[in-house]
Amino acid sequence: MKKVTRRSVLKTGTALTGGMAAILATGRAPAFAQGTTVHWIRWNDFVPASDQLLRKELIPEGEKALGIKINLETVNGNDLQPRITAAIQSGSGPDVFMLFNNHPQLYAASLVDMGDLAEAQGKAEGGHYPYCNSQSNDGKKWVAMPWAIVGGMIAYRKSWFAEVGANEFPDTWEKYHEVGKKLKAKGRPIGQTLGHTFGDAPTFSYPYMWSWGGKEIDESGKVVINSKQTVDSVKFMTGFWKDAHDEGGLAWDDTNNNRAFLSQTIAATLNGASIYIESLRNPDKYITEKGAQLKTDILHAPLPKGPAGQYSMHTYFAHAIPNYSKNQKAAKDFLKWVHSKPVYEKWFVSQKGFATPPTAEWENHKLWGEDPVMTPYKIAGRLARAPGYAGRSDAKAAEALSKYIITDMYAKAVQGMPAEDAVKWAEGELKKIYG
Repeated sequence: MKKVTRRSVLKTGTALTGGMAAILATGRAPAFAQGTTVHWIRWNDFVPASDQLLRKELIPEGEKALGIKINLETVNGNDLQPRITAAIQSGSGPDVFMLFNNHPQLYAASLVDMGDLAEAQGKAEGGHYPYCNSQSNDGKKWVAMPWAIVGGMIAYRKSWFAEVGANEFPDTWEKYHEVGKKLKAKGRPIGQTLGHTFGDAPTFSYPYMWSWGGKEIDESGKVVINSKQTVDSVKFMTGFWKDAHDEGGLAWDDTNNNRAFLSQTIAATLNGASIYIESLRNPDKYITEKGAQLKTDILHAPLPKGPAGQYSMHTYFAHAIPNYSKNQKAAKDFLKWVHSKPVYEKWFVSQKGFATPPTAEWENHKLWGEDPVMTPYKIAGRLARAPGYAGRSDAKAAEALSKYIITDMYAKAVQGMPAEDAVKWAEGELKKIYG
C-alpha cells in the first residue's frame, strides 16, 4: 500500500475542491483519519433488492471512493425515531440517520446544517419539491438532506372491483364506501391501518381529513380542528369502517397490509408500490384464484375526493447528521457521494418507482415509461400536502404527527367514541402542543 504522507494529503485536498466528480475522476479518496467509520442507519427497505444493492455494490464503491468504512445498519422503520431520540439524549450513536416526514424538525437544534448539500442538489436537479423543503428546512437551516418520497396510492384488485360493478376506481368517498360494502360482503374487505405506524396510517388519515375540509391549525397556528367539517369526516368514517374495512386494521403496522393483500384477503389498501413490486419479483409465488399471476390484476389509484377536494400525503425520507457525531465531514462527504447522479441513479432504478427522488429533474427518467402501472407515482412529490397544514410543517406539527393525534381521532371513533368527543379529544391534544 502506498505510504500516506502530509504532502499526499495536501494534494488530495485539491481533489476535494473540485467536488465529488473530481474525486471519482482522479480515483483519490478524501483525507480522513485512518479507520474513520460512518455509521448509517436506515429502514429495512420494502424493496429488498435496494438493500442488497447497497450492501453488495454501492457501499463497497463508496468505501473505495471515500477512503472510509461505511457501517450500514437497517431496522424496522418504526424504530428510527426512538433510536435518534435516545442517541441525541446520550450524545452518541449513528452518524447518519434516515428519518421520515417532518421528524427532523423535532431535533433541529441537535442536527448539523445540511444547507450546503441540499442547496447544491436543488440547483443541479431542477429544484426540490416544496413538499421536501417544508419538512427538511425549519426556516433557518436545512435540518436534513432530502432523499426520496414514497408515494401513497391505493393498490387494488382490478378484477374484484369489476365483479361488484366498479370498472374504474371510485373517485369519491361515497362511491368507495358503496363499493367497499359490496366487497366486504364477498369476504374481500378494504385493508387500512389506523395504528401507530409511520407510513400508511398518517398518509391515509391526514388527506382524508383535508378532503372533508378539516385541518389541524390555520395559517396563524391556531388550533381549528374542532369544526363541522372534521366532525362530518369522523361520522362518515365510522360507517365506512364498519361496512367496508377489515376491522383488524386498527392494530396493523406498515407490513400487515402488504401481507394481507399478497395473501389475497383484502381487495385494496393505501400503500407504496411495494406490493406490486413484490408481485413482479415473485410472479409465480402470487397466483390469483383464477390461476393468473397476481401482478396482472393490480392497479393503483389516488385517494378519493371529499367535499373539499382530493389530497395526498406521501412518506418523505431524509437524512440527518446529529451534532454529536465525531465524523461530520466524512458523513457529509458520504451523503454527497451517494447523492451523486451515477450512484443515486443505481439506487433509484432498483426501486422500480417505489421511491420518487426529491427533485423535479427525475420525472424525465426513462424508468417512468417502462411500466404503466407505476405511472401514478411519477409526480407524487408535486401533489402532496405536509403535516401541519395550513400552517408550517414545523416541530409542533412533527410532534402532533409523532403522537398520531389525527390517526387516533379516527381510531377512537371507529371503536365507539362519539364523533364529537373524538374531535374534542384531538383538539385538546393539539392545544397541548400549539397552546
